[in-house]
Amino acid sequence: MLNNARLSQFLFLDIETVPEIYKFEALPDKKRTLFEKKVQYRLKESQTVEDLYEQAGIWAEFGKIIVISLGFFVKDDGSEFRLKSFASDNEKELLTDFSNLLNTKYFQRKDLKLCAHNGKEFDFPYIARRMIINGLALPKQLQVFGKKPWETPFCDTMELWRFGDYKHYTSLELLTHILGIPSPKEDISGKDVARVYYEDKDLERIKKYCENDVIAITQIMLRYMGKNLLKNDQIIRK
Repeated sequence: MLNNARLSQFLFLDIETVPEIYKFEALPDKKRTLFEKKVQYRLKESQTVEDLYEQAGIWAEFGKIIVISLGFFVKDDGSEFRLKSFASDNEKELLTDFSNLLNTKYFQRKDLKLCAHNGKEFDFPYIARRMIINGLALPKQLQVFGKKPWETPFCDTMELWRFGDYKHYTSLELLTHILGIPSPKEDISGKDVARVYYEDKDLERIKKYCENDVIAITQIMLRYMGKNLLKNDQIIRK
């Protein structure tokens, strides 16, 4: 699997998102009405719209990005793995910094692949949508309109695990468990992020959680490629 891929061609990433406004009752009337329309089809018999607002961070129209963590191999031998995060209450500033990094010469290589778990359905479109909402130009790696699926610079560890079965969903936590990779969910999980951000005001904790996800995604790719897993002394945090 992925026998012809090179480690240095991947930029591994993960994002953490929260509702742009923490509580449903604090939404402006128009936004509240629009949210109700957005989630009507998802409501179960015992649920209210307010119950579903806990998930508002998963929709780019009602959420925002607070952390983007990245990881990449400097060499194809896997001896050095660099980890970098952008974390901020100011989403536009965070996205600008992320875009500036992608626009540097090192990440302008034609063979570069952005790699995430469920990235094609979540991380990549979410980042692109929030950039447009913030009035930012998309870096070329996210300019995929009109491109065929095999022409996009994306790699998705969940899609690879599907082996063509597009009904199949496997969480990052489950996949790391069955592949014998340390779990990235030892401290908090995705459902805790909004609380930790708004109530505990602990962005640093969320950043570490996001970085652990990036490491886990990288380890999965290493397993796919039949290579040894990363060791702590190979990880350089910037």
